[in-house]
Amino acid sequence: MTPSVDLSICLLTLLIPLTLSGKVLVFPQDGSHWVNMKVLIEELHAHGHGVTVVRPADSWYIQEHSPYYTSLTIDIAAGADEAFFSSFVSRQLQIQREGSSVWTRLALDMELKEKFSEVHHKVCEMVAQMLGDPELVQALQDARYDLVLTDPANGGGVVLAHYLKLPLIFNVRWTVHGEGHFAIAPSPPSYVPFPVAKLTDQMTFVQRVRNFLMYGFRMFLYRRTVGPPYSALVNRYFGPDVDYFELFQAADIWLMRVDFVFEFPRPTMPNVVYMGGFQCKPAKPLPQDLEDFVQSSGEHGVIIMSLGTLVGQLPRDIADEIAVAFAQLPQKVIWRYPGDRPSALGNNTLLVKWLPQNDLLGHPKVKVFVSHGGTNGILEAIYHGVPIVGIPLIFDQADNLSKMQAKGVATVVDIASLDRGVFLQALQEVLHEPSYRENMQRLSRLHRDQPMKPLDRALFWIEFVMRHKGAAHLRTESYKMPWYTYHSVDVILFLLAVMTTFVATFVFGMKFLCTRICCRYKSKQD
Repeated sequence: MTPSVDLSICLLTLLIPLTLSGKVLVFPQDGSHWVNMKVLIEELHAHGHGVTVVRPADSWYIQEHSPYYTSLTIDIAAGADEAFFSSFVSRQLQIQREGSSVWTRLALDMELKEKFSEVHHKVCEMVAQMLGDPELVQALQDARYDLVLTDPANGGGVVLAHYLKLPLIFNVRWTVHGEGHFAIAPSPPSYVPFPVAKLTDQMTFVQRVRNFLMYGFRMFLYRRTVGPPYSALVNRYFGPDVDYFELFQAADIWLMRVDFVFEFPRPTMPNVVYMGGFQCKPAKPLPQDLEDFVQSSGEHGVIIMSLGTLVGQLPRDIADEIAVAFAQLPQKVIWRYPGDRPSALGNNTLLVKWLPQNDLLGHPKVKVFVSHGGTNGILEAIYHGVPIVGIPLIFDQADNLSKMQAKGVATVVDIASLDRGVFLQALQEVLHEPSYRENMQRLSRLHRDQPMKPLDRALFWIEFVMRHKGAAHLRTESYKMPWYTYHSVDVILFLLAVMTTFVATFVFGMKFLCTRICCRYKSKQD
């Protein structure tokens, strides 16, 4: 080849990544949800895409400066900071410890409604401030983003995408109306258990009644919580003919943080892309001090415990009961606990403020994972095949753990009844009953046996939307139907009316003929 041809090929090689790179506007959910979004952002950056992240001034997890994204900080307090969640979790634990009656469940729901109504009002204020700034809106339009990537646990990104007329992709398990599938896919309550109901896909009649009532009550609660602020925001910028929830349902791609080794089988839709476990990866070597501690466990192995990012400190009496139970075991324990040191902590327990959870779960000496039941932790435990002792605290955690219990890979301890004896019994059951580990390793094999890594699948579909300016051909328009049309109530009533008319006409005709025949017969006799 001539030098000029070589030079052309080199230039093309350099230009191709530039022509394929895109620009993504991210409107995330703070807190533990950011952990998931950050994985996608880092992968987008690695693929050469430019990422801008919208964040409030008081953001808890989302840093203003990062090598992976440019931040757009809005000068407003969103309110969903560490203090907010600490207060909320403490109140939830207090209510749960008061009992497990229907009234306790109702009190938890009302507390949830009150607190998160505040959060959604703050999100709407933040979006209104953005859209009320002509210079900022012009800058966003001039940036010529390819799409908006958002977590629909809040509705800010949805409204922003519609205003900027950009394709919309969800990083989702929960929307403002609950679990994502219930917003976009058919969800028959006869065999699709509603989250928080703690049911399986094989329900008795009584359980189906409970599932149906739970679904109806929660849908009412969600609309009462998020309806007023988002309806007002949408009406302000798009007019009264636009329904805020239809904007959610119109998303191009739903990147669903779900795997069916975790969930029960259910109907889905073409624009739902499953990437459950996308944050999981092979374990890396542990820091030397942790490795030495793990190796010191000998043949007994190690238990790790983490209650997630939102729980800073348990009530002192519960922490002491857990510590006493751990102290009676021959295993070594690594416990992520940023709170005050329990007075009864045993010599076999290492208390840390942070731990490399994925790397520990992948260590061959780890025997049991004590978890609050967050989705990330459960999927990491499945990936590495480690059975679970669950202590659910808030949100969907009890339902997540009930799924694991139904699959024979976990046992669950109620925080309201937890003491050293109950907790120790749960630990010993999972440690010494082989079926827990065997079942979890089977789930691990199923989860890993995929033609494409979940993270690669997510990136493919994000880039697909960039290339094609959306994915409208995969999106159903059924959400625009009235409920009576969607469920064919009008068709059924029409067919019943036709059938009734036909039967009535037939009966009237037969009666008329019989009357005429009888009259003629009497006339002849006369």
